[in-house]
Amino acid sequence: MKHIVSVSLGSSLRNKSVTETIFGEEFLIERFGVDGDMDAYRKKLIELDGRVDVFGLGGTDLYVYAGERRYTFKDIRKMVEPVRQTPIVDGSGLKNTLERETIVYLQNNGLVDFRSLKTLLVSGVDRFGMAEALAEQGGPVIYGDLMFAMGVDCPVKSIGALKSLAYVIMPIIVNLPFTWFYPTGDKQNSIEPKWQKYYKWADVIAGDFLLIRKYMPDDLTGKIILTNTTTAEDRVELRKRGVKSLITTTPEFDGRTFGTNVMEAVLVASSGKQPHELTPQDYLDRLRELGWQPGVKSLSGSDDAV
Repeated sequence: MKHIVSVSLGSSLRNKSVTETIFGEEFLIERFGVDGDMDAYRKKLIELDGRVDVFGLGGTDLYVYAGERRYTFKDIRKMVEPVRQTPIVDGSGLKNTLERETIVYLQNNGLVDFRSLKTLLVSGVDRFGMAEALAEQGGPVIYGDLMFAMGVDCPVKSIGALKSLAYVIMPIIVNLPFTWFYPTGDKQNSIEPKWQKYYKWADVIAGDFLLIRKYMPDDLTGKIILTNTTTAEDRVELRKRGVKSLITTTPEFDGRTFGTNVMEAVLVASSGKQPHELTPQDYLDRLRELGWQPGVKSLSGSDDAV
C-alpha cells in the first residue's frame, strides 16, 4: 500500500483519511492540519520522514510561478529542509498542467464558455497555468492577487499586467512570512465578506477555495465556482448562497476533493520516480490513464448530492 500524507498549515477541522485504489494499487491518503503552527508542521514532517511514500504540502506553497520564473517562499523552504528521505510536492507542478488542461476541457466540451463569461481568479500567481489558460480563451478576467493576498483594491485585468506585477513584487513577497498572504489555522474557519463588487461582477469565481470562501458574500446566486479542496460541508454552504454549480479540478475521494498537492503526490508515488524526474506531459499522461475529467456538480437542487 502506498501512503500519502498531506501536512497542512490549515485547520485540523478539515482533516481526512481515505483509502482508494488508484492505478490498480491501494493508497492510504491522509491530511493533517496543524492549525497554523509552523513548528508543529516542521515536527510532523520530521516525524513521518521515511515512513510515508510522498509528502504533500497543504495550506501553503513552496513554489509559485510567473511565466518561466519560479519563486520559493523562504519560510516554507526552511520548514521542509529537515526532510531527508520522503519526496515532497506542493501541487505547483500539477497546477501548471492539470488546471491549465481543466480550462481547455471545460471550454472544448461546452461545459463553461469562458469566452463569454466574466471570470474572477482570486490569485493568478498561485495558479499561473489556469491564469494563462483563461487569458487564452479571450473572455474578461480579473486577477485578484492584490486584493485577496495583499488587501489592496486594485484588480489586475490582463495576463501581461499580472506577469509584470509578479516580476516586481514576488522577489519581495517570498522573503516575508507566508501567513501574511494566506489564511492558515483558525483563520480558515471564518468568513469575512469583502470585495463584494468583484464577486458580484463575476460569472465564474475560480482559484484557491479557502481564499474564495474567506471573503465570499452571502449572495452568490447563479455563480460557477471552479476550485478544489472542497468538503460536503463546503457544498452545503455554497448551495445556501445560491451557487449554480461547483467544478473541481481534482478527483473526489470519499466525498472530498483534495488539493493539487495530494494528487501530485499520488502521481509521483505511482510513477516510482522522483518529482524532478516527471515532466508536465508525464502528469497529463498519468491523469489520462486515470480517465481524469473535471468534477461538475449542480448545486441548484434541494439535496446535497455528494
